[in-house]
Amino acid sequence: MHYLLEKTKEKQVLIGYARVSTVDQVAGLEAQLRDLAATGCTEKIFSERVSSLAQRDQLAAALDYVREGDCLCVVRLDRLARSTADLLSIIATLERKGVSLRILDFGGQVVDTMSPSGKLIVTMFGAVAQFERELARLRACEGIAKAKADGKYKGRAPTARRLAPQVRELRASGIGPSAIAAQLGISRASVHRIIAEVAA
Repeated sequence: MHYLLEKTKEKQVLIGYARVSTVDQVAGLEAQLRDLAATGCTEKIFSERVSSLAQRDQLAAALDYVREGDCLCVVRLDRLARSTADLLSIIATLERKGVSLRILDFGGQVVDTMSPSGKLIVTMFGAVAQFERELARLRACEGIAKAKADGKYKGRAPTARRLAPQVRELRASGIGPSAIAAQLGISRASVHRIIAEVAA
């Protein structure tokens, strides 16, 4: 079932946006790009590998790029918005420009915000998704609190701290702090801190 408003233009330009959270999710990004292309996003697809909580430069570029009558397409709602407020802000920006939003995978349906029912459905699902994320966060906090109370929670070791043995080994082999930091992907300050601990 499609919640689509009849187009006022003969041919609507479909602009795609794809996002994955980490650089490791290559297959997920490729799948989104494939689905967007198959839908008809042949003029332009914006894509990025970045957390939804970080600055999404390509999303900003897509919102700037779209013009009146265009349709911004995403595969799933969670690839676009980080919260219901974020979703409504994006939809409002698109509406001001006369652009619709289309979500391709909505439980087997295609939803387009140019129809009132489509906009309602997108907003409702966005609210439910945010509610589920908040519940998951609360459950995680409760689990951590219980583990702390039971004396079982030690927290996650900082990345640099976990790499301390490698830092010491590389330093012992004569490699300088800058080279160690570059090789291990940590800051020079962290390298110096670990080296200082050994010297103390």
